[in-house]
Amino acid sequence: MSPLVLDQVTVRYGRSTVVDEVSLTVEPGQTLGLVGESGCGKSTVARAIVGLVPLTGGHVLLGGRPLPRRGRRRPVQMVFQDPYSSLDPRMSVGESIAEGFAERLSPVARRTEVARLLDLVHLDPARAKSLPGRLSGGQRQRVALARALAGRPEVVVADEITSALDVSVQAAVLNLVREMQRELGLSMLFISHNLAVVRYVAHDVAVMQDGRIVESGPSDEVLTVPRDEYTRTLLEAVPGAGA
Repeated sequence: MSPLVLDQVTVRYGRSTVVDEVSLTVEPGQTLGLVGESGCGKSTVARAIVGLVPLTGGHVLLGGRPLPRRGRRRPVQMVFQDPYSSLDPRMSVGESIAEGFAERLSPVARRTEVARLLDLVHLDPARAKSLPGRLSGGQRQRVALARALAGRPEVVVADEITSALDVSVQAAVLNLVREMQRELGLSMLFISHNLAVVRYVAHDVAVMQDGRIVESGPSDEVLTVPRDEYTRTLLEAVPGAGA
């Protein structure tokens, strides 16, 4: 496995700089939490990584090489915020997951792999025949995670994947993320505005304000003894999380 490196990544929309020379590293087998208030540029970073928005400057590298933008093999996969819009309502759960396969499989092998992935995210493999409309938000987000894992990625980018879920469902999804990270050795960029969530899942954390990284380091250090005033302000807004 290789580190995912963002080197001086900049994204501009017209004259507006949304992401300003951001440098980050997601170490192999680790979770990096990217936190900040809504509108600070976190989701744009995620979309820039997977090629959904063009870079104005800088580079996104995996193992020192630019990420491939074509072909079925996508070593970085993304899970989106809204589980209700990220799945095609006309496709069954199994079809949605199979879309992510990096190689063509026989029908039997395809069904077997879909069942394995559903079991991995703690869903009944029989759900493969269901349409997304028959699933809850938490179940849909589990399907989205399974689809991301279908391509056997080196890194998963999770963009606010619990923010649209009820609190009790959030906890179950976060536990699943921790379990997958531990058992699969998954590398992940976990994006959230919620510092309590990031503290729970991330080994390291980077704090973003107005398109720039203002602080980064091990989670225990940044979220316990923050150096930046903005980080301290974010922590003060989380009950029981102050330094």
